[in-house]
Amino acid sequence: MRHIIRAAIALKACTLGTMFLMLTQMLHLRRQPPAGYFRRMNAYYARLHGMVVRDQPWLFLHPKKKGGEAVKKRKKIDHLSTLCVGLDIGSRKNFITAMNFDSERLIDMQSVPNAASGVEQLESMILAVLAVHAEFRYVLIAMESTSFYGVHVANYLSTSDALKPYHAEVFCLNPKEVANYKKSFAGIGKNDGIDSFVVADFIRVGRISIEPWRGAQYLALQRLTRQRKHISECIAREKNYALNNIFLKFSQFALLDGADTLLSNKFGSTAEAILTEFKTTEEIVNTPLEDLVTFISDHGRGRFAEPEEIARLLQKAARDSYRLDKSLYEPITTSISCSFNCIRANEKQLKALDKAIAELIAGLNPTEYQILRSIPGIGPVYAAGILAEMGSVRCFPDNNSLARYSGIVWKDNDSGEFEAEDRPMNKAGNRYLRYYLIQAAGSVAQYCPEYAVFYQKKYAEVPKHQHKRALALTARKLIRLIFGLLDKNQLYSPAKSK
Repeated sequence: MRHIIRAAIALKACTLGTMFLMLTQMLHLRRQPPAGYFRRMNAYYARLHGMVVRDQPWLFLHPKKKGGEAVKKRKKIDHLSTLCVGLDIGSRKNFITAMNFDSERLIDMQSVPNAASGVEQLESMILAVLAVHAEFRYVLIAMESTSFYGVHVANYLSTSDALKPYHAEVFCLNPKEVANYKKSFAGIGKNDGIDSFVVADFIRVGRISIEPWRGAQYLALQRLTRQRKHISECIAREKNYALNNIFLKFSQFALLDGADTLLSNKFGSTAEAILTEFKTTEEIVNTPLEDLVTFISDHGRGRFAEPEEIARLLQKAARDSYRLDKSLYEPITTSISCSFNCIRANEKQLKALDKAIAELIAGLNPTEYQILRSIPGIGPVYAAGILAEMGSVRCFPDNNSLARYSGIVWKDNDSGEFEAEDRPMNKAGNRYLRYYLIQAAGSVAQYCPEYAVFYQKKYAEVPKHQHKRALALTARKLIRLIFGLLDKNQLYSPAKSK
C-alpha cells in the first residue's frame, strides 16, 4: 500500500512537472518561435498559437466601441504565407532584400537605380519570387522614411496592379525604430544594402505597428501645407534680417514699440515708403511737417486717424537716431528695399497657397476640417496642417497612438522609489504634426478658459522650462479633444470638452 501511494505521488509530481514544462515551452514559443518551427508543425497548430490570421492578415479587431463598430488596433502577419520585402532607399540607388519566415533570403541585397526603370525592376524581382514560391499569398514591403526619395517607390509599389492579387502593402518606417532594432544584431557591419536586410527582418518578426502608405490622397495637401510653413518661415527670417539694416539706418524706428509705436506694422506699405524713399534720417528731420503729414496720409490711404501725431513722432525718432557715414545710406537703403521685395513676393505666394489649400481640403475631407475649425483658436492654417499630417483619425485606435505618432510623449525615468522630475519629450514622431499641435495648443489656450486654466496650472508647477512644458502638456490635452471629436464625428462644445 505504501509503494502504491509513493508511486501515485511520484506520478502526480511528474505530471505536474511535465505540464509546467509544456506550459513554459508554449509561452516561450508564443513570444519567440524559433526559425522553421511552424514549418515542422502544421498550420493548424500555428493558428492555435495565435500567430496566423488567414482571411485578413493585417486586421486585429479591438473590442467593439459604441455603435458596434470594430477598429484596427495593430498589425498581425500571416508568417507562413507572407513575403517580407525590405528596401534601402538612397538618392541614386535602392537596395532590396526579400525573405520568408525562415530568414531565407530570396533576394539578397540587390541594387537598382532610383529611377522609373529601377522601381519597375523592383516589381519584376518581387514577382519572380512569387512565381517560384506558391506558398506566398501576401506581400509586405517596408522602407525607412527618407524624406522625398522614397515617395515615387512607395506610390508605384502600393498601386501596382501586378501585386494586387498578393494584397501588397507598403510601409514607411520610423528610421529611429529601425536603427534601434539594428542594434540587436551583434557584430553587424555597415555596407550598402545592409539596411534592406534589417528592414526585411523587422517585418518578419512582426514589428509593423503603423498604417500602410496612403498614396497621394493626403500627399497633395501635405505638400501645400508644408510649403506654406516654409514660406512663413522665409517671411519671418527675412523680416528679422531686415530689422538689422533698419536699425543701422533708422535706429529709433526699429526700437520704438508700445505706446510710442509710429506705425502698427513696421513692414507695411507706409513703413516701406518711409525707409526707402527717404535716403537719410536728415531728410526726414528737414522735411516740413505739412509735407510729411501729406506723405503719410497718401501712403496710408487715409487709414491713420492722427497723421500729424505720427509725423511728429517720426521726426523726433529721426533726430534721436544714430547718424551714419553718407557712403553707407545708399547701400543699406538698397538692402532694405530688397528685403521688402522678398517679403511682398512671399506674402503673395502665401495667399495663393491659402487659396489652393482651401480648394483641396473642400474635396478631401470637409467634415473633419469643419470639426477642427469648430475648436476655438484653431483656424484654417492649423486645421489644414493637422489633417495633412495626421490623415484620417481612423488610422489611430486611440489618442495615445496619435500622441506617439506626433512625438508628444515622455519617456519614463524611474528606478525603484526614484522618480525623475525632468523627463524630456520623446520627439521620435512626425515633427510637422507636432509643430501644428503645439502651436494650436497655444492658440486654443487664449480662447478656451479651460485650456487657459490648465496651461497656468502646469506653468506654475515647475521652476524652469515653464512655458515649453506647459505648452507641450496643453498640446497633449488638445490631442485627446481632437481625437474624441473626430472619432465621434462631433463639433466642439464647451460643455462636452470638460
